Order: sequence, then structure tokens, then C-alpha cells
Amino acid sequence: MSKSTADPEAFKRALSITTRALAKEKELEVRFGGEIAGLNGGRMVLPNPGNEPSEKAAATVRGRADALALRLAHHDEGAHVKALPPGATARAIFHAAEQARVEGLGARELEGVAQNLDAALIQRCKQKGWQRVEDRQAAPMEEAIAMLVRERVSGRPAPAEALGLMTIWREQLEGLAGLSLDALAGNADDQTAFADALRTVIQDLDLADELGGDPEQSENQDDEDEGVDREQRTGEDEQPDGDDGGDPDTPDASGTAADEEEISADTDDLDTRVEAMDDEGAAQTSMRPNWRPSDDRTDQAYRVFTREFDEVIQATDLCDTEELERLRRYLDNTLKGLDQVVGRLANRLQRRLMAQQERAWKFDLEEGVLDGSRLARVIADPTLPLSYKQESDTEFRDTIVTLLLDNSGSMRGRPITVAAACADILARTLERCGVKTEILGFTTKAWKGGKSKEKWLADGKPPQPGRLNDLRHIIYKAADTPWRRARVNLGLMMREGLLKENIDGEALNWAWKRLAGRPEQRRILMVISDGAPVDDGTQSANTSGYLEKHLRETIAMIEKRSEVELLAIGIGHDVTRWYRRAVTINDVDQLGGAITDQLAALFDEDGPAMPVSSSGAAPLRRIDFSSVAGRV
Repeated sequence: MSKSTADPEAFKRALSITTRALAKEKELEVRFGGEIAGLNGGRMVLPNPGNEPSEKAAATVRGRADALALRLAHHDEGAHVKALPPGATARAIFHAAEQARVEGLGARELEGVAQNLDAALIQRCKQKGWQRVEDRQAAPMEEAIAMLVRERVSGRPAPAEALGLMTIWREQLEGLAGLSLDALAGNADDQTAFADALRTVIQDLDLADELGGDPEQSENQDDEDEGVDREQRTGEDEQPDGDDGGDPDTPDASGTAADEEEISADTDDLDTRVEAMDDEGAAQTSMRPNWRPSDDRTDQAYRVFTREFDEVIQATDLCDTEELERLRRYLDNTLKGLDQVVGRLANRLQRRLMAQQERAWKFDLEEGVLDGSRLARVIADPTLPLSYKQESDTEFRDTIVTLLLDNSGSMRGRPITVAAACADILARTLERCGVKTEILGFTTKAWKGGKSKEKWLADGKPPQPGRLNDLRHIIYKAADTPWRRARVNLGLMMREGLLKENIDGEALNWAWKRLAGRPEQRRILMVISDGAPVDDGTQSANTSGYLEKHLRETIAMIEKRSEVELLAIGIGHDVTRWYRRAVTINDVDQLGGAITDQLAALFDEDGPAMPVSSSGAAPLRRIDFSSVAGRV
């Protein structure tokens, strides 16, 4: 152990100084704490190296710091966002390749930085299990592309710990896009040219459909189209329906998205277009590692008639700031009287999660720190040996929780208030515990089919058209957005006219894809709904149970073939007929207890296996809700 690592404070000071120098940011604030490395405005947060970090641990922390510093030095976030393609897989490739580019530049210039980056990369490969991985579902294609970019830019081979990942992908990627990858490395010093060359790589990988048109032009066009849709929706779609009229106090002007953390740009927009799980052919499917069809698919596979009118939209783009604040105050007034209950339950959940992050001591050891509490017995009997103790860290993996909220018309009234309270409790509590939380909502833009159905009618009503409504998927809080900035967004759920139909299968697939692109080791998806998917326009034009069948297929895919952990909370309705892990609650006074027990069981991976629900659903881990209301 070197002298610098033996003194943890000296190590932190030295690392802070070198990080500022590498980032070329004299005013950069470097802090240590938790397990996650990230950028937050003008602040960098790094994992705590511990009291006496080993050389390997110190090199890993230095590698994480160097990776973020190189991003600050060589990366233009505005140019990156402009270049992003619309497709989710293509976006994931852009994010991974761009990070590989900036790290490759640093490794090429400085040997010490290269060694630090290698140490951090090796640690990440071990955490992901990429040395022995055999299934493409657990071996993301974008990570393999990033490895190839890193090799070409830095001149350093992929580590042995990535052997499984590269064995699965190298031959195919090199065969399809080897030459364009070589050209990509030649443009590493120019971010814009690199992005242009990366589009060629994606085309060579048979993913040209995910690129859309010119990135800058397509973004502006999308903005214009969404503005037109909102005007037409206000003037046409909503007025014919009796309870669709907007609140007279509610303006329809679109707000701007809340300012995000710098690091969030890598992940907030991973999936800006809703994609159905339709069969796109063997060649295309082979290049989508996170997608797997379910076993029981038939010739009547789920289809989407058109995605032309779908939207993934920020809550702030559906309502201006003043209106959001008014709606949030309305929500707070609705929950008045429950403040103490909510606060008590939030504290309980926080204690349960923080307890699993706290360090533990091992006693009665032959070496370590002298245990002063046991000196009395040595004084009483000098023949007894001295007792030592050592501090050990409990394993608490980097985790993200996504809340997917049903924003359908059947949730109007008390159910949507309960769902909003659920999101409120979880987001602020998990943030205290260092667990990132994303809050998403799903509904449609119209009742009984929107412009999609109108297009179907104009085309002569072809049989078995598939989904015939316009999806509206809402981002209330991105994973990297602080809760204080997103809190007001939940008021949108109180807005009259927002809640319409619910197409759960596609919403679940959308939320899952966003999670699949996250870097966290542990990913949890919690669905809050009040029953089955409903869309009259789609159901009347297709076979019976069309939407429910797709929901079951999507759930089966996530539960059986994905690392994402899925559970559901039914608001007033039993949802165990769809989800293996589910609980039903009827009001806010049951909500907190249910969430506390559910999440505590999820984080306690070694807990005993017991039934999850009273309906006989297959057990994954014991959660007893028989006395939830009584405890609250």
C-alpha cells in the first residue's frame, strides 16, 4: 500500500486536484460518498474509497473519476443531444460509444489515466458478469460496440474480464461494421464527425430504421408536430366527449422541460418513441439483445396500426409551470391530514433501506482494531488474549426503481390521488437512501381511438389492424432528476382531461426498455394500476382479449427473461391475475405499509421465500400484508 492510499484524506485531496486538472475545470467540486459516480451541475460525486483502500480499490476510484473528468474535457452535451437518433437501440449505442470515445482519448494521451480506466472497466465487467456471459439478453450490444470503439481509439485491447461479452458479439459486429468502426476511430478527435461516422456504423448493423432523418431537422419537426397535435386535441379530440373538457382555469400552453442534471442527458431520453413488440425479422431481431418474444406467440401477434401519432412527453410540456404549481397545491390539499402518516411511513422505509447500507463489525478476531469494550475481562484475567474487531461493508448494490403509473380514466378521483401519494412517498424516501427513482405515466391522447383510428377508417378498415389509439407516455420524473425539481410534476395527474384509455402492455415495454438502458446493477419496475388494459377502439376492431393477451406476453417476457424485477400494486383491484408479485390496496392508509414491506423484501435478497399474495400467485419472496392497515 502506497503512502497516499494509506492516508485516506491525502488520497482524496490528491484525487480531487488531479481530477480538476484532467477536466480542465478549476472550480469543479469533488465530493465522496455512496457507491455511485456521477456529475451534478458543477459537482462530481465519487464513491468513498474507504479508510484504507487497497491499490486495486484506489485505482478503480481513480478510473471512475478520470472517466467523468474526460467527459467534462472532451464532451459537448449540446452537440451530443442534437446528434441523438430517435430509436432506443441507436440512442443506447450513441451514449455508450461517446463515453468510449472520451475515455479512449484520455487513455491514448496519458498512460496513468489508461491504467486507471482499465481498473474501473475491469471492476464493471466483473459486476456485470461479462466474463462468462453466454446469453445476448445479458450482454448488451451497445457495450460490445463501446469496447470495439475503445480498442480502436485507445489502442488497448478489451480486458479479459469482458471475454464472454466480446465472444458473443465481436465476430458479428466486425463482420457487419468493421470498416465503419475503423473510420469512426479516425474521427475520435471531432465529436461532430464522430457522431456522423457512428450513424454509418448503425446503418451497417441493419438498424437504419432507428436513425430517422437528419437529427436536428427531425427534432424540430417532432416539436412542431407535437404542438399541432396539442392544438388539434384541444379543439377537436376532447370537446366531443362530455367529460373531456379542459379545466377553464387550465391554460394549454406548453412549458419547457425542467432543467436536468448534466449526467442525466445520457439516460433520460433512452426511449423517445414507443415501440411495439412486433416481429421485425431474424436479422433485425439478432441486433436487439434486450428484446425477446414470448413462447406462446401465435400468428395473431400484437401489432400497431401506426405510431405516427404516439408521443413520449415531459410532464412540463403538457402544462405550464403556474398551472402545475396550482394542481400540486390541489393534490397537497387532497392529502391534507395524511402528512403525519406519510412522513412516518417514509421514515420507516428509509430506516429499513439505510439499515442494509450500514457497515457491520466483526468481533473476537485475532487482528484488527483493539476492542475496548472487552478490555475489562483481560484486566480481570490477564491470561485471556486481547480481542480485536474489524469493520466490514454490507453488500448493497447500485439500484434504480421505476414507478409506472396508470393514468387511465378509471383511475379518476381517489385512485389517482392514491397513486400520486405513492409516487411522492417513494421518490423522496428512496432519494434519501441514495436509490434513484423514475416516475412514468401512461394513457392515450383520445377516447375510443384517436387519429390512428381515423387513419384506419380512411384506409378502408383493413381487418386485424392492431392497436388503434394514440399513445401518450409521460415522464414525471427522470431517474437523474432531483425530487425537489420534479415534485410539482405530479400535480399533472389532477388535471381534468388527462386520464383516458390505458394500453398497459406497450407502456410496460416502454418502461422496461428505459430501465434496460440504465447502468445500475439492480433494476426494479413497480406498476401501479387498477385493472386490465382498456381501449374501445382497439378492442372493437381485433380479437377478444387482444390487449390483455399482449400484456400477459410482456409481463412473461420481463419476469422470465429479464434481469428487471417486476412487481405491481393494484389500486382497489386485484392484479395478481397478471403479475406474479402483487398486492392490492384500497386507500392511502394502506399504501405506505405495502410499499415499505414490498421494497424492504426486494432489497433483502436473502430473505425467506413465502407467498406474495393471497390469490395463490407464484411466490418469489415472502411478503405478509395481512396486518398492513393495522400497523399503519
